[in-house]
Amino acid sequence: MIKKMVMLCIVLMTGVLQAESENDQVNAIGSQLPNHIRSLLIEEMQAITTSMDVIFRAIIAGEHDQVVPQAQAIHDSFIMAQKMTEADRKILEETLPEAFIKRDQAFHHLSAELAEAARNEDQAKQIKLYQDMQNACIACHQNHALDRFPNLKNVSTGE
Repeated sequence: MIKKMVMLCIVLMTGVLQAESENDQVNAIGSQLPNHIRSLLIEEMQAITTSMDVIFRAIIAGEHDQVVPQAQAIHDSFIMAQKMTEADRKILEETLPEAFIKRDQAFHHLSAELAEAARNEDQAKQIKLYQDMQNACIACHQNHALDRFPNLKNVSTGE
């Protein structure tokens, strides 16, 4: 009887883990994109990471004039816009889930707010917005790129 219960638990856990794994893959939007579009997305994310690094150093040094152009660059995100064809845009629109698009828009709105806070030399608001942007990055990676960031699976962002 105990063997049967153990086997049943193993079978159930295997099913749960497989369902979780399949769900992670469904939410992995990068793997659903053609390679050239995925490369553009990665290039843009790397540019955002670089800007976030510069912003962090500028905020902790009180260098508001360094925050402005970096936050504005994140808001504007020209890499994909400059290099994508109309056909690429159509593929992106058809592939990206609405939740990703909303998260992306909210993130870019936060970066515009950060640029404005830096123009106004509002240090406290810059810190808050930067933290909100970090949380937005983590939440997006958890919900849409867990295949690239598996260590974020159980991280809470308070979202």
